[in-house]
Amino acid sequence: MDFKAAVLKTAGAQLSIEQLRTAHLGDGDVLVRIIATALCHTDLEAVEGQLGTPLPLVPGHEAAGIVEWVGKSVQRRAVGDHVIISWNPHCEHCFYCEKQQPILCQQYRDNAPRSMHFDGKPRLFLGDEAVHQLMYAGTFAEMAVVTESCAVPIARDMPLDLACLIGCGVMTGVGAALNIAKVEAGSSASIIGCGAVGLSAIQGAKLAGAGTIIAIDRDPVKLEMARRFGATHTLLADESLASAHAELTAGRGADYLFEAAGNQAAFRASVELVRPGGQVVWLGKVPVNQEVAFRWGSLMGEKKIVRSSYGGTNPERDFPMLVQAYREGRLLLDEYVTSRIRLEDINLGLQGLREGKEIRSVVEF
Repeated sequence: MDFKAAVLKTAGAQLSIEQLRTAHLGDGDVLVRIIATALCHTDLEAVEGQLGTPLPLVPGHEAAGIVEWVGKSVQRRAVGDHVIISWNPHCEHCFYCEKQQPILCQQYRDNAPRSMHFDGKPRLFLGDEAVHQLMYAGTFAEMAVVTESCAVPIARDMPLDLACLIGCGVMTGVGAALNIAKVEAGSSASIIGCGAVGLSAIQGAKLAGAGTIIAIDRDPVKLEMARRFGATHTLLADESLASAHAELTAGRGADYLFEAAGNQAAFRASVELVRPGGQVVWLGKVPVNQEVAFRWGSLMGEKKIVRSSYGGTNPERDFPMLVQAYREGRLLLDEYVTSRIRLEDINLGLQGLREGKEIRSVVEF
């Protein structure tokens, strides 16, 4: 099958729109016609060469679409299913999968540097040249080949141009509050960084019933947006942050602190602003070899610190749950979308993301 895709041929260069074809589809594969895909910072990192991903590559991993074909061993998916793409395939039988930690699946991590399916064989081709799929997905394309577990069915009346947001940023933030921190009703939660993931952590805290939700950012515009997403208080990340935050948290600090800014200052602030005995969840990231320093005293007081990449998600359970929350008006999705573009405008969309102009830009096919 032939289809259009945005392909990265040289790290740091512009993506080009190419005609690709599928081949060598496996018995466990699912072919999904992508209806919408959102631009995430991880895609930008891949395009700029920060992830060392092999080329040529189709970026994209936050997407939703309709199943076009299934392999003969696929039992839980059918042609016509409306699905959200999950970027975390897992084998279900390795050491980590048996411990209910699919994000750590050994096959997933071993094969990630190749950006191909677990069997190591390409599914996409540009002429005779194999093309890699970012995060086992590659959704900057009209079609994506994924595993059965990565095509998660949802209600057919859910708009797919909004459902795509659930597949990464929204799930990561909401899941951090509900699945990782397990925020208790009436507690206080502070969120550093009000991009897509931070706004989602705010929503997760709200869904959990937190009594005080403090949004922290350098940008007043993002802080205003944070109030719409459920923040009860907002604070500028300036020299008065520590004292202002203490006033809002009875001088103790927040019960839960979610870092979603992805910079050294934010990581340091996260352990300073959480209360003794509180929970810190790191969602942002810096380059893998960059060192981050902390004041040793800030780590004292029985504080719990965890790094989470996907909000402890169980996609089969959590994706439909978030769809239902949106349908009931308890979860905002429309408000994330700051632009809608065509595949041909993908480089403009990435530039907007690079410049911090976008929360989420959505490619509609």
